[in-house]
Amino acid sequence: MSMQPIVNVRDIVKELGQGAGKVRALKGVSMSLNPGELTLLMGPSGSGKTTLLSILGCILSPTEGSITIAGEDTEGLSPEGLADLRRRHVGFVFQSYNLFPTLNALENVRLALDVRGERYADTVIKAETALREVGLANRLRSFPGNMSGGEQQRVAVARALAIRPSVILADEPTAALDSENGHAVMELLSDIAKDESRAVLAVTHDPRTHAYADRIIRIEDGKIIDDERRLTSGDNVTRYDLKRKRKLHA
Repeated sequence: MSMQPIVNVRDIVKELGQGAGKVRALKGVSMSLNPGELTLLMGPSGSGKTTLLSILGCILSPTEGSITIAGEDTEGLSPEGLADLRRRHVGFVFQSYNLFPTLNALENVRLALDVRGERYADTVIKAETALREVGLANRLRSFPGNMSGGEQQRVAVARALAIRPSVILADEPTAALDSENGHAVMELLSDIAKDESRAVLAVTHDPRTHAYADRIIRIEDGKIIDDERRLTSGDNVTRYDLKRKRKLHA
């Protein structure tokens, strides 16, 4: 794809803890996220997936290396500056939905817009639009307790989508769902990723998600070891083009 990446990560190192308990969770990670693509980040527990996701989402700062999101460099930003960048450019989807049980679907989505200081009338319109986009036009006033797991995850996707982010980061989005709802959520994320102003990254262990990915990145021991991109011929998927990186031994 010829367009510039939405996210660029270069030589990221992240150390966690102090003294004898210090751990190097990421060991020189470089990667990019391209517009119009759904990328899966896969790896075993302890591989560095969650740490990398937190850095991509401007929740953590790297110990070394650089990251740019939508052309903005995070280096030197204060926690407040990172939070501002996150509000403007990053949408999150969580495994456990993270919905407020006392708020209905529309109010849960509006909340993401309220924290950006947007006008009430605008937040209502944008929240309604996002919920319609994820197929929940008839559930605007429903509370999480009266919705299925799949519907709750769709509300979470709508909340991420409503801010029109540059990148959507999904953390195990199908882990709490049955097969039917898991496929529906991945199909939704795949459709959202077709917008060429946006990149979508999902951290997952779920093999059901492979069919929806444009690209699969694998991480182990804090290093990227595989980067696979799906090739297409017309409308048909032909195979994955494997651009493998040999595991480096520390």
